[in-house]
Amino acid sequence: MRLSRFIAWRYLFAKKSHNVINIISIISAAGIAVGCAALVVILSIYNGFDSIVRDLNDSHTADVMISPATGKVFTLDDRFAFLHDDPRVAAACGVLEESVFVQYGERNKVVTAKGVDSLYERVTGLRDYVVEGEFSLAFGDLNQVVLGRTVALELGARPAFLQPILAWFPSRTQQVDLLNPLGSLHQVRLHPAGIVSLEQNFDQKYLIMPLDALRELLEYDDEVSAVEIYLKPDALNRHGLAPRSFLSQVQDKLGPDFRVRDRQQQNTTLYKLLKYEKIAIYLILLFVMLIVSFNIYGSLSMLIIEKRDDIATLRAMGADDALVGQIFTREGWLISLLGIFSGVAIGLLICWAQQRFGLVKMPGNFVVDAYPVVVQAADILLIIAGVALIGWLISLLTRKMAK
Repeated sequence: MRLSRFIAWRYLFAKKSHNVINIISIISAAGIAVGCAALVVILSIYNGFDSIVRDLNDSHTADVMISPATGKVFTLDDRFAFLHDDPRVAAACGVLEESVFVQYGERNKVVTAKGVDSLYERVTGLRDYVVEGEFSLAFGDLNQVVLGRTVALELGARPAFLQPILAWFPSRTQQVDLLNPLGSLHQVRLHPAGIVSLEQNFDQKYLIMPLDALRELLEYDDEVSAVEIYLKPDALNRHGLAPRSFLSQVQDKLGPDFRVRDRQQQNTTLYKLLKYEKIAIYLILLFVMLIVSFNIYGSLSMLIIEKRDDIATLRAMGADDALVGQIFTREGWLISLLGIFSGVAIGLLICWAQQRFGLVKMPGNFVVDAYPVVVQAADILLIIAGVALIGWLISLLTRKMAK
């Protein structure tokens, strides 16, 4: 083992009689280095965007959501009192969601109205994404509303305007009068207080309004469509999610009539998509590295041809086929490792520079000015392991040539 490693190390740095072999070896190591650097940078940028998407989603998603197993609404009664006594719970907010028709001047739109209580106003992360006005749902006796940015643009509503937004919903208890169909519609007036810019799906869909106003519009008394639970930071697990023990306790107390879901379970499609996209990116780039690594095969093939005399000398001294094969296998792996660690170092340096100075800017108007970069140790280990395995497998192909 030590002899094969020693000879391989000497062959790696020794000057060859044919300069082209040196050039091919350098190209092989450089190709792997560039590929590894690209892997580090691309995966780190993906992590940055992944982090932004999760933060944007988490800003309007509760740590835990309780919703009915069947039906749309339920009554918020004494069954939920235990949540307010739990020291892990920062707030338990009843919310009500429904699609309503809104009108502002001559413009109108169907939106998803979300009715929330005063507790929600204090704990929501949406405050951090208000781009105009303020996150306030009441001014004295006036009902106020916070709009998604696209909703506000389509309606032409601004917080500075005095004209109210009219929200309409058909009565659930009255039959439609064909002679006076508007008489079966309920209406509430809402004054624009703020505009939130989060992400496209939220901005073009949501309107946040007082819970009591939406209940009045929908003719409900104490009903809600969900209870959103916000936990204290020290009650969350290391992934920032509600612990399974808490979910189980809540589910046991409420029974099968309710569904209890953490933030990840509320957005299963999003989290799976983010996970699978990263795996796909890694595998595609690893396939590119496989193609680049075939340069090592060419370099070792030429080196074996050049070292025929050395191989014959080693055999005369008693070396067997296994030892000779190990020499050139280790030679190829050393080229791979040289490229891997050089590439990883270069990639980490680029990521540090982007984090520190924001060298490459984001085009257009985005939530960040420069491309976000988040380096994860697990990614670095996967890159090193994956590319090293490819280098080892390519090196094994030269064993037969050395016999």
